[in-house]
Amino acid sequence: MLDTRLTDASAESPMPDTTVRVDDTFGFASDIEVPAYSDVSERVPEIDPDYRFDRATTLAILSGFANDWRVLVSGFHGTGKSTHIEQVAARLNWPCLRINLDSHVSRIDLIGKDAIVLKDGKQVTEFQDGILPWAYQRNVALVFDEYDAGRPDVMFVIQRVLEASGQLTLLDQSRVLRPHPAFRFFATANTVGLGDTTGLYHGTQQINQAQMDRWSVTTILNYLPAEQEVAIVLAKAKHLHDEQGKVLVERMVQLANLTRSAFRNGDLATVMSPRTVITWTENLKFFKDPALAFELVFVNKCDPMERSLIAELYQRVFGEEMLDTSS
Repeated sequence: MLDTRLTDASAESPMPDTTVRVDDTFGFASDIEVPAYSDVSERVPEIDPDYRFDRATTLAILSGFANDWRVLVSGFHGTGKSTHIEQVAARLNWPCLRINLDSHVSRIDLIGKDAIVLKDGKQVTEFQDGILPWAYQRNVALVFDEYDAGRPDVMFVIQRVLEASGQLTLLDQSRVLRPHPAFRFFATANTVGLGDTTGLYHGTQQINQAQMDRWSVTTILNYLPAEQEVAIVLAKAKHLHDEQGKVLVERMVQLANLTRSAFRNGDLATVMSPRTVITWTENLKFFKDPALAFELVFVNKCDPMERSLIAELYQRVFGEEMLDTSS
């Protein structure tokens, strides 16, 4: 007979004991209230006080926390998909665990395996739960990064967990696990299950439609309008909080958008993300030279054949020549 009992982890993982208003907590108009925890516990992400929330993405993530819906956040790299989920969890005091679902993560890593442990001075074999059954029985928001890079055998293990009321069967252990009522499941991906259609995300896999249908909500977080991106970068770049610094960041974002247009047109194989722009501002604190910092943070990652185009874009925005990019 299968053992359907939950482990003691359920008693250790309480349910949300309060609610928060979206407008008060996330800074945009909404009368929605979502469940939350009144106290910070282990594995609650640290709050970034400068974080700017995208309204549509935030509401999609909050729907997962409030309704136990499975939420997939897709979009270009560097747009802050995983960080967005973490920062929502941080403001709800909800424990959150991120796992990079790359091609090296196996079924054993997810489900668990037999391991030799010491008990009463003797070596005994004992089954150690993997990350999936461990999180499934706790009040944890589990986030799988790079969801579209997972191996096919791993994806089929996950498929049953996508059903909110589903049970996780561990055949090797003759156990059936019911989810903790406060378990939440999220994922981030660069594609929407269609594989690499842009040539930018090698290693991503097509996801079968039966699995994609199990995601309750799919939201897309791509590059923001220039004004919003400038505000996000300035929130991080405290050393540029003057008029001259604001003009510099506006030019940085303008250059980033030019590289994105060039990428969409097939002229560049590498694209600047908001993360790259933020790193560029951080490098300025040491190098003091925008051109040198730009070369070190972005240009040197690009194909040498594309550097003349990048130098042209830089000159167009900043009105001056870059360093020598011919080598």
